[in-house]
Amino acid sequence: MAEPTFRQKRLGEALKLLRERAGLSQREAADRIDYNVPKLSRIENGQVPDIHALRAMLDVYGVIGDEETPYVEMWELAKEKGWWKQYRLEDQGYISLEHDASAIREFQSSYLPGMVQSKGYMRAVFAGARTQRSRKWVDSQIAVRVRRQERLTGDNPVRYHAIIAESALRHADRDQLLHIANLSLLPNVTIQVVLDTAGLHDGHNGPFTLLDFPFDGGPRVLYVEHAGGSMHIEDQSRVKATILTFKHLSKLALTPEESAAWIERLAAER
Repeated sequence: MAEPTFRQKRLGEALKLLRERAGLSQREAADRIDYNVPKLSRIENGQVPDIHALRAMLDVYGVIGDEETPYVEMWELAKEKGWWKQYRLEDQGYISLEHDASAIREFQSSYLPGMVQSKGYMRAVFAGARTQRSRKWVDSQIAVRVRRQERLTGDNPVRYHAIIAESALRHADRDQLLHIANLSLLPNVTIQVVLDTAGLHDGHNGPFTLLDFPFDGGPRVLYVEHAGGSMHIEDQSRVKATILTFKHLSKLALTPEESAAWIERLAAER
């Protein structure tokens, strides 16, 4: 079974919170809804119930009338199939997080962030991978990244702040550098460069992404990629520690204005 999306997990967590506020155990709630405990547990962990089951749960939990509206809206969002489904990606988890985020902050030290990559850079990344893929697969992945980048310029654009190590930018060609410089002009985009002269810092521990969400009570999420895969971390103590790391890196980096000028000078050298 596919991993629940962020929206599906959010609905499950909201229903669990309502049950707990009603003072009901899973067994007591399941008996009143005429479910078994495993089925109720699956719903609270991200399996989306049908609308009749949802209304039955809300009724048992004391949510009636207009109070139902936000939960029905959450259910409708959880039922939506994201545009990324058609691409049959191995890991759709991050894209669903990115799709719903109101703000994204990330640090990258080796590769440029996917949100600012040009098509030429994307193709070069896939060409240099250990596992060689078909042209059709590569074209599909590029289409996904281009679609993801619409979060920067589409309706209700995400607030995006990237801190990029100098070494990553020095591997980019002129077109890629100018692409980043142009994106940095957007009012919702902030780009900063950490120069090699900044010395040793927490960024050498590896890249990371922080995502904020517009939902009431929605958690901040830390996303980390590594050689063995990736992790979505919702432990708020770890998230807060990483936010402090990001703020520290932002102080070490060139200002956004200095960074834009630095990138343009590097592009002029190519």
